[in-house]
Parts: sequence; C-alpha cells; structure tokens
Amino acid sequence: MKKKYNKNYNFIKERKKKKKCFFKINNIKYIDYKNSIFLKHFLNEFGKILPRKITKTSLKYQRKLKKAIKRCRYLGLLSYNGL
Repeated sequence: MKKKYNKNYNFIKERKKKKKCFFKINNIKYIDYKNSIFLKHFLNEFGKILPRKITKTSLKYQRKLKKAIKRCRYLGLLSYNGL
C-alpha cells in the first residue's frame, strides 16, 4: 500500500483498487466443466488451481471454478499433474 504525507507530515493511507471479477465483467453465469481449454487458464504449470488473488475472481465464482475443474479432471479432460 502506498503512503503519502499530508501538510502536517502524518501518513495517509491510500485506498486499494477493488478487484473486478472476470466472470462478472463478462456476464458468465455458468462455468462449463466440458470446456477444458477455458479452464486451463486458471491452472498453473503444475496443474494446481490458481488462487483468487491471481485470477481476480469473487468467492462465489472461485468455488464454481474449483468444482468445474475437479469434474473435468475426473472425466479425464484435464490432467491432475500438469499441462
């Protein structure tokens, strides 16, 4: 977080910018578990699901994303251990 000085030389904290959810911006209500190419964008090179800080998704959609990725892995459309 950046800090600024005011005229009295006291620290003033600046406000952080709000994160904008990828799914809310693009009006996506249902995450399709059969679309493995789309779901690969939310995995790292080792096959782990990326956290909310990196993907910038809301809690609601992060849970839906997790469920869709796990379903896709179970069907064999995504690998468990990497891309």
